[in-house]
Amino acid sequence: MKIYLDNCAFNRPFDDQSYIRIRIESEAKLYVQEKIKDGELELVWSYILDFENEQNPYEERKNAIRKWKNFACEDIEETPTLLDKAKNLRKIGLKAKDALHVASAIEGKAQYFLTTDDKILKKLSKFAEIKVIDPMFAEIKVIDPIEFVKVFDNYDS
Repeated sequence: MKIYLDNCAFNRPFDDQSYIRIRIESEAKLYVQEKIKDGELELVWSYILDFENEQNPYEERKNAIRKWKNFACEDIEETPTLLDKAKNLRKIGLKAKDALHVASAIEGKAQYFLTTDDKILKKLSKFAEIKVIDPMFAEIKVIDPIEFVKVFDNYDS
């Protein structure tokens, strides 16, 4: 199973862990990373992850996140097709970088796009599948790490 984690998801363990939601999302994200290391999940990486990560003012965070590129099964580069998908995603209200992340996940044929960004989750929650954007890869689901762990472990709540 291929997954894509956006920059918010990668940064979650560095956020203030005094909030229970952040702590639980961090644990879920770390669990996902273990599954990537174990080869149970395939990570899709992208040029926009590189770009955003290089903007991080914290060297420790930047270096820790950069290492995950080595675990990726695929590294998506910018193409006219990807930019068209991102442009369509912008039409439904995503910010430019967020649209590039989602478009990269679609290009990489990821089944799941993991984020902790409430705005992305809210914007795309009305699209259980992103058929409007790319009917060919309509299987991608936008989800937070906690919900993904439930799905991955076949947990029914």
